[in-house]
Amino acid sequence: MTEEYTIVQLDQPDDAAWKAVGGGIRDFNNSHAGEHGHRNICFLLRAQDGGIAGGLIGETYWNWLYVNLLFVREELRGRGYGERLLERAEHEARRYGATDSYLDTFSFQAPDFYRKQGYRVFGELQNFPPGHQRYFMQKKLV
Repeated sequence: MTEEYTIVQLDQPDDAAWKAVGGGIRDFNNSHAGEHGHRNICFLLRAQDGGIAGGLIGETYWNWLYVNLLFVREELRGRGYGERLLERAEHEARRYGATDSYLDTFSFQAPDFYRKQGYRVFGELQNFPPGHQRYFMQKKLV
């Protein structure tokens, strides 16, 4: 019996791979859960010289905000920039109909920061990376 397909490895997925795999799972998911209403969210913390000192990248779909990345340069931490970035993203997500938010963070990153912003842990992976934990957190936005 001859196989009709082969498995190949790519070091970096190209546009065709993203279209086939990402588009395929998106269409499958939408057929079961309905249109997701995806929107990207991005806020940057810009210096006066135009340089980027941090920011938040996320997305909304199915009435949820996913905070993918939030970063503020170390020398600017503790000055409220992270809180304001998160508040802006949550506000924008509410405008898009989001009722909840979720994210993940490592034990050496910012779980206490997110707790102060109203997030709670709903899942945890021990020893990921070794010697640390990865936390999955959520928050009601309404």
